[in-house]
Amino acid sequence: MKFIVLAPANTDTEAGVLPSPEEFVKMGAFQEELVKAGVLVAGEGLRESSKGARLTFGKDGKTTIKNGPFTESKELIAGFSIIQVKSLDEALAWMSRAPCPEGTTLEIRQLFSDDDFAPVDPTGELREEDAKRRARAEEQHGKS
Repeated sequence: MKFIVLAPANTDTEAGVLPSPEEFVKMGAFQEELVKAGVLVAGEGLRESSKGARLTFGKDGKTTIKNGPFTESKELIAGFSIIQVKSLDEALAWMSRAPCPEGTTLEIRQLFSDDDFAPVDPTGELREEDAKRRARAEEQHGKS
């Protein structure tokens, strides 16, 4: 079984505040433990909800798009997909075609890239370690 662990947003994450170098190191150490245990499949941070959108499928076949930020996010999440596209608009175009039941709301959020962490890792050493860790995790799990 695979699980996604969703860390709840707070005022800092919704404001786009990056972790401190110390927090980045601590999370890296924890993720390293997960990699060594063969547990980590992927670990990424989500951009703030103001950079996302939600799609709601109506019974008339009409899809409503609501751009972030989202102030009320108490809903449970039952699954996820990671897609690689060039823009939020392209992501919306693809996911608007998803075969979702009436009333389904999809939230689309951009992932951080390694370059986003340059302010907390000016030498790139931590990001390089993180990239190697992710590569080892992917290698360990193959095409699962």
